[in-house]
Amino acid sequence: MDQGDVMAGLSMKWVAVAGIGALAVAGATLALSGKGETPAPEAADTARGAVLYAENCASCHGAKLEGQPDWRSPGPDGVMPAPPHDRTGHTWHHGDGMLFDYTKLGGAETLKRMGVTGVKSGMPGFGDSLTDAEIRDILAFIKSTWPQRERELQQQRTLAEQMKGT
Repeated sequence: MDQGDVMAGLSMKWVAVAGIGALAVAGATLALSGKGETPAPEAADTARGAVLYAENCASCHGAKLEGQPDWRSPGPDGVMPAPPHDRTGHTWHHGDGMLFDYTKLGGAETLKRMGVTGVKSGMPGFGDSLTDAEIRDILAFIKSTWPQRERELQQQRTLAEQMKGT
């Protein structure tokens, strides 16, 4: 191996390192951009989230995150009942961005933006009554109640969502 081969090998290593660094910076930028990214529960105020949940969410989703009865079937008005936010529901099936948008914008607007039709959501938007930080605290509180398996699966959904750029 001559000096040119060594230099080419070193150059390729630096390109790889630079690429990984660029991906890390891009990921951090996305996470800090406010595009629906919810920080990890330890970075948010889960105690404040619990209080805010009780004040804003429990009337529909239950004081124990249990949701409304028969939440998988539309009511007589065609509106889907509030699902549970505990491990028995589907909240953990969604990435942080979608959960944030659903809470801030409401179900109808979020579904519309996603191109989903035929589903009537009763979820109001809280963007006018809660700050982004308060929404993130509520979501962090909800996530903090899930078993480890559900938290890990939800984190994978969040990472996949971020890779898509949503």
